Amino acid sequence: MTDWIIRLIEQSGYLGVGFLMFLETVFPPIPSEVIMSIAGVAAGQGKLSYAWVVASGTAGAMLGNIFWYLAARALGIQRLEPFIHRYGRWITMTWAEVQRSQKWFDRHGTFFVFLGRLLPTVRSLVSVPAGLLKMSFRRFLWASTLGTAGWTALLAGAGYELGERYGEVDKILGPASTAIMVILVAGYIYRVWTHKDLDSSSY
Repeated sequence: MTDWIIRLIEQSGYLGVGFLMFLETVFPPIPSEVIMSIAGVAAGQGKLSYAWVVASGTAGAMLGNIFWYLAARALGIQRLEPFIHRYGRWITMTWAEVQRSQKWFDRHGTFFVFLGRLLPTVRSLVSVPAGLLKMSFRRFLWASTLGTAGWTALLAGAGYELGERYGEVDKILGPASTAIMVILVAGYIYRVWTHKDLDSSSY
């Protein structure tokens, strides 16, 4: 996959960077760490502009972010109410908790989205709760853009500085992604184990 990413960036430049980051956002297994680091290497070699690498990567990722936000917003959390009533234990939330989460998101959603864009693994998922809970598009847009720009700038900057040693980026972020995944899975298992179905509604 790395060779394909290198070829596409060499052949398509900024459009290739934007396209790859869009794919990465829609299909998370494609690693942004590799895409933006390689683009940063190209910038360090003078083949591309660092500023335009960051701009194109951010734009591509934001198209994917907006796609998931609009899809989740069109679905809406209300349509999931029967599913949550029925399978609340496995979702680890009751409908009352969902409603409390919505109030929390109304107050703190902007920071949640911004921070989430800076975290490996989590960053690709942030659009879904923002859309489901109908966060205002304006708040979503600026918080996502700011966080996404920070992430792409960091990765491109690492590639710019490290050059052909850009693989070292994954040596740092790889374990961080794994740790976050372990924490999420452990948290889910704990929630399932301790979950109490407080919802008396029947579906």
